Amino acid sequence: MKLVHWLVTLPIAILAIVFALANLEAVRVGLWPLPDVDMPLYLLVLGALALGFLGGELAAWVNGRHWRREARKRQRRIEALERELSAKSAAGLPAARGARD
Repeated sequence: MKLVHWLVTLPIAILAIVFALANLEAVRVGLWPLPDVDMPLYLLVLGALALGFLGGELAAWVNGRHWRREARKRQRRIEALERELSAKSAAGLPAARGARD
């Protein structure tokens, strides 16, 4: 899995570095009502990509709250059932068959 990570990450990093070295010229960026700012073109483009990525990750995290809540609920249920099972086995009682969720 680590190899796949590097096979994907390394080419993207190389492309980003080559892009940055090829686009060092300054551009003027004006976002009303903020003052105009001169910045390298690569910083503007890579910064916009990074902000878009972070925004997408935030949206995915917010939309996954239902699944995380359900996983926590099921984990608590599993832990309670395991405690009950270990208490019954410690008391020498047979475990119930066909326990329902």
